[in-house]
Amino acid sequence: MAEESFKEYGKEEAIDLLFEGSAFSRSSKPVFDPAPGSRIVSASRVFVEGIDFDLTYFPLKHLGYKCSSALAGDIYASMAHPRSLSIILGLSAKLDFSHVRDLWSGVTVAAKEHGFKSLSLDLVPSPNGLTVSVCAMGEEFKLTCGRTVKARSKDLVCVSGRLGAAYLGQQILEREKLKFDKTKDDSSQPDLEKYKMLIGSYLKPEVPSSAVSRLEEAGIYPSHGYLISHGLSDTLKRLCKDSGLGVKVYAERIPFEGNSFAIGREMDIDPVSAAMNGGDDFQLLFTIPILSAERFRRDFQTFDIIGHLAQPEVGAVLVTPDGVELPVKAQGWQEA
Repeated sequence: MAEESFKEYGKEEAIDLLFEGSAFSRSSKPVFDPAPGSRIVSASRVFVEGIDFDLTYFPLKHLGYKCSSALAGDIYASMAHPRSLSIILGLSAKLDFSHVRDLWSGVTVAAKEHGFKSLSLDLVPSPNGLTVSVCAMGEEFKLTCGRTVKARSKDLVCVSGRLGAAYLGQQILEREKLKFDKTKDDSSQPDLEKYKMLIGSYLKPEVPSSAVSRLEEAGIYPSHGYLISHGLSDTLKRLCKDSGLGVKVYAERIPFEGNSFAIGREMDIDPVSAAMNGGDDFQLLFTIPILSAERFRRDFQTFDIIGHLAQPEVGAVLVTPDGVELPVKAQGWQEA
């Protein structure tokens, strides 16, 4: 089949074609009708080629899925439900319509999976590479809006899945890219079978879509919620700032992919450091009131309890298996 080209279509026709068969109707802007008493929340991110992704090894369909899932995760972290999604693609001359169709297919798969009701798209020129700008809106139900929970010392710090795997997966892909750059031999493909879980965590992260609904059904209302996207350290620093409290996280309780330590030794990367300072895990972190601890442990066994809030003077610390408390440091934070 001949490769589809933008030369065949104008911008408006190209967008119409992308929406055909997608199960979404084209809208000029993201809209939805919130229920009476509910609250609208929003989130936005920009993903830039060469900084957030490398098209040498990042399939465009996976990229569309990942960008959309990240915004769904931001909405879930606010204890809200995804409703509308707006995408703006900055396209350079190296990308043609067939490439955009691949990326868009990943967007629509994620949008269906996370329950978005409306979708909008715009295409704009870019002088260099690909830029994906994403904005999402969500709805926080009336019942949840009325549950303002104050964070307290001893509240549980819980995460929805394994950490550090995405960073290890990215480093494996970067290693293979460097090998290719040296040899320029594309006649053989690298054997990545034993790394597939780590690479999958980076290329196509699975954000838990049912977490908010299950918390609502259980009557458990977190005091704070975050999507871990720039490493656990960054998230813990934000939690301390937002709550006015300290936080203790225990290294031995952090969940890891099964072969993270073996691969970490191979790559000379400490998986704990990857979890704390890596990125793109796209797992949810919630602080759960200590009074709901027993119910949470019983009904949310897929979550891992990795620590607890503490008095403000504690700050953010990582507790090693032998009990040493190490101050948490994160890029982008100016220590007081």
